[in-house]
Amino acid sequence: MKTFEADVVVIGSGPSGLAAAAQAAEDGAKVVVFEKANVSGGAANMGMGPLGIGTKQQMDMMVDIDLETAFKQFMEYTHWRSDARMVKKYFENSAGTIKWLEESCGVEFAGAYKYFPKSNASWHIVAVNGGIGRNGGAIMNKAIRDYAAENGAEFLMETPAKKILKDEEGKVCGVIGVDSTGEEVQCNCKAVVIATGGCGDNPQMIKERTGYTFQGDMFNFAIPGLKGDGIHMAEEAGAGSTPMNVEMMYILPNSDAGPDCIPAVFMQPNLMVNKLGKRFINEEEMQNTTFCGNAISFQKDAIGFSIIDSKIAKYYMKKGVDVTNFVHHPDDVSDLLEAIENSIANGNPDVVKADTIEELAELCDIDPEQLEETIDEYNDMCDSSDTLFYKPSKYMKPIEKAPFYAAKFRPGAYGTLGGIKINEDCQVLTADWEPIPGLYAAGTDTCTIYGDSYMFLLPGNTMGYCLNTGRFAGSGAAEYADEN
Repeated sequence: MKTFEADVVVIGSGPSGLAAAAQAAEDGAKVVVFEKANVSGGAANMGMGPLGIGTKQQMDMMVDIDLETAFKQFMEYTHWRSDARMVKKYFENSAGTIKWLEESCGVEFAGAYKYFPKSNASWHIVAVNGGIGRNGGAIMNKAIRDYAAENGAEFLMETPAKKILKDEEGKVCGVIGVDSTGEEVQCNCKAVVIATGGCGDNPQMIKERTGYTFQGDMFNFAIPGLKGDGIHMAEEAGAGSTPMNVEMMYILPNSDAGPDCIPAVFMQPNLMVNKLGKRFINEEEMQNTTFCGNAISFQKDAIGFSIIDSKIAKYYMKKGVDVTNFVHHPDDVSDLLEAIENSIANGNPDVVKADTIEELAELCDIDPEQLEETIDEYNDMCDSSDTLFYKPSKYMKPIEKAPFYAAKFRPGAYGTLGGIKINEDCQVLTADWEPIPGLYAAGTDTCTIYGDSYMFLLPGNTMGYCLNTGRFAGSGAAEYADEN
């Protein structure tokens, strides 16, 4: 058995684990990180940046949002079904974390932005080649890891942790893992931070704890290795459990890797119906992926169809989309019809084309009579106003000219949220709310602050939560180790 000695062990090196390791090392602790993958960053490598409130970037861009406004908006949104002390601590430290990322870790930000028109400009996009691009999260994660290593943190890659050790007094005293050769590894320590990123790659655990069926009524990102290991280890160490939810969105499961014009156009506030052929949402809310994902998950077979006709398609191809966001924002969708034809020819079940409404209904397995009735009613309202769900008139485009197109959306999620009970200092708690000496947790393994719906009106929230709770846990663990 290989043996290491440390003050603090961090399990996992996504953004929360990296932040914990970097902060603990900065505070003078000897840190060892156990990581089961061969790269750091986890799901956040696909992200673009964290939330910040009251930052220099917001002041420079004249963004008018302050701590009190953000806190009140957040708590009203969640109906106070969240840890208000954690939310307050997270928000009031978020500007400092942005500054820490810049000044200590060398991260460059392009600015503070909205995700979609109705959201706030709280999303601090990591600069990619000096501008805005995808996967800035990977750049940020590398910078944090480099800073942690500069301060002495040691990373054991391809070495998953298996068990948290406690002494006779119930205090954390070590971690056991297994390296890539199969040899057991033990690191003796005084404190442990769990930051393993949830269980998005564990269909059984998702079903047991959220009720969703993976690839059935839930098409969440399944980052390899996110099996809920940290949640299980915490529970074995005596941790209490919290309800688990998902970071809801909606998705065309087979179209994400294809031309961006398809998701960009079909995520516009077009007519949307369920398998009964009925509208179920004010389609303006499609810009909020959480709201729309929630609505779709409540429909028959958890499916929603976005419908356009050839006239609407040509409108988008000529003038561009009506609503943009930072994930799907093509400057030009003039290749839309070609992309749809190619997608259908390649067997993509997400998109269909039909010469009649009846044929469209048949291809989508929708009640044809009800769909005809819905479209007739919708077209009539396009001449006046939406008296059903009050969608703004500027988004009311009639469905009239063949051929007709539909895209089949399903509920998706970036990952799971919650599982380990903690307090606002990121100390892991028992079911009786007593701290387990030396045990801390951060990131999505712990995140229950959103109630039943991810707070997308303040974008960057989950990455921001991960980074800030990681720093809280790392600082707390380092202080505990020093005192003991």
